[in-house]
Amino acid sequence: MTTIKDIARVAGVSFSTVSKALRDSPLVQEATKAKIRRIAEELGYQPNNAARRLVSRRSGAVGVVWPSVERVTPSILITLINEELEQRGYTTLLSMNRIDSALEVFNRFQTDAILIFYDRDATFVERMPYPTRIPVLYYGLGGQTPYAAVDVMRDQAIRLAVRHLYDLGHRRIAYLGAPAYRDLLQQEKLTAYEQELAALGLPAQSVPVHSLESHDGYLAAMQVLGVHSPAEGSDASGAGSAAAARPSAIISGSYDLTRGILRAAAELELDIPVQLSLISYDHIPRMAELQPPISAVGVDVRRIARTIAAQLMRMTGAEDGGARAPDAPHEAASAADASVRSDEGGAVWPADARDGDSEAGAGGASLQLAPELVDRGSTAPPERRGRAT
Repeated sequence: MTTIKDIARVAGVSFSTVSKALRDSPLVQEATKAKIRRIAEELGYQPNNAARRLVSRRSGAVGVVWPSVERVTPSILITLINEELEQRGYTTLLSMNRIDSALEVFNRFQTDAILIFYDRDATFVERMPYPTRIPVLYYGLGGQTPYAAVDVMRDQAIRLAVRHLYDLGHRRIAYLGAPAYRDLLQQEKLTAYEQELAALGLPAQSVPVHSLESHDGYLAAMQVLGVHSPAEGSDASGAGSAAAARPSAIISGSYDLTRGILRAAAELELDIPVQLSLISYDHIPRMAELQPPISAVGVDVRRIARTIAAQLMRMTGAEDGGARAPDAPHEAASAADASVRSDEGGAVWPADARDGDSEAGAGGASLQLAPELVDRGSTAPPERRGRAT
C-alpha cells in the first residue's frame, strides 16, 4: 500500500510537505502541490481516513435525513447541497429511514453533522431532542425546535404572490395547496394566504390536497375551475355560472402542483395569463422550463443550498480549519456548536445575505431567508367578463 512516505521519496520533498499538499495547505506552492498530487495519483495513493479522523476528530461526512424522493424541489435541493458539500471535501450520507433509525446509523458512523429535512410525520417534532451528540441542523421549522435551523419565510412568499395579483386587479384569487393532513410548513402558506385575503377584504378560496404531487394539482384545479363530474350534472346555465365564479388567478403551493394545474388549464383551453393568471411557490430553475414559464415566489433553491452547506461547515468547525467541539449532550451544545451568531452576538450571514433575512430567537438559532418574486409573464390583469373581477 502506498504511503505518504513513498510519495515524499519520489517527489524529493519532506513527509510534512506531502501531508500539507494533500490537505491543500496554503503553505505549499501550487506547483509543488500539483506535482505531489500527480505522483500520488500515479502511485495509487488512497488516504487513510481512519487515521485522519483520529487526528482531526472529523469523519468528513454529513448525515442527511431526507423524507421523500417523490417531489422535484426537495430532490433538486439535496442534489445542490451534495454538490456544495463535495466542493468542501465532504461526503453526504443519505437516509430515508425513520428518524430514529437514521440517527442510529449516523451515530455509528460518527458523522460530523446531521441535516434533517422536516417531514409531516408528527414524531419528528414530538420526539425531540434526539438521542445524538452530533450537531443537528434542521431545514424547516425555524425557531420551533431546540436545534439550529435554516428556513425560508414561506408566509412572506405567499403574501408577495397575493399582493402581486391584487395589484394587477385580481379579486378572485384561489390557493391550491391547502394540506388535507398535518403539515406545519404547508399550513404556514395557507394561513398567510387566508390572512392576506382577509386584510384585503377578499374571500378565500382554497382546495385541500392529499399531497403536493402533480395529479393532486390537476384534481384541485379541475375542481376550483368549475368542472363538475357527470354525477353532479351540468347544463348551459351551470357552465356559465361556473365560468362566472371561476377564479381569475391561482396561487400554487408547489412546483409539482403547478404541473398538474397547467394540465387542467390546457384541457379546459384556458389561456395563461389571458384567462387565468398563475403564480407558484418554489423558486427553482425548472419553473422557467414549463410551458408557459411560470412566475414564482420563494427563495432561490441554489441560495438555500449554499446557506445550508455554509451552516453545516460552521457547525463542524471545517469553515475555519478548527476541530469540532468536544462531544457533549446536544441539548446543551446545540445553541453554541450550531449557532449562527458571531462572537459579538450579531448574526453570521452567508456571503449573499439580503435585506429581509432574519434570525429567529426562539428554540435553536434559526436563519430565516427572505423570499423574492420572479415574474416570468404568467400573470396579467384579469380578463373582463362584463363586471368587476
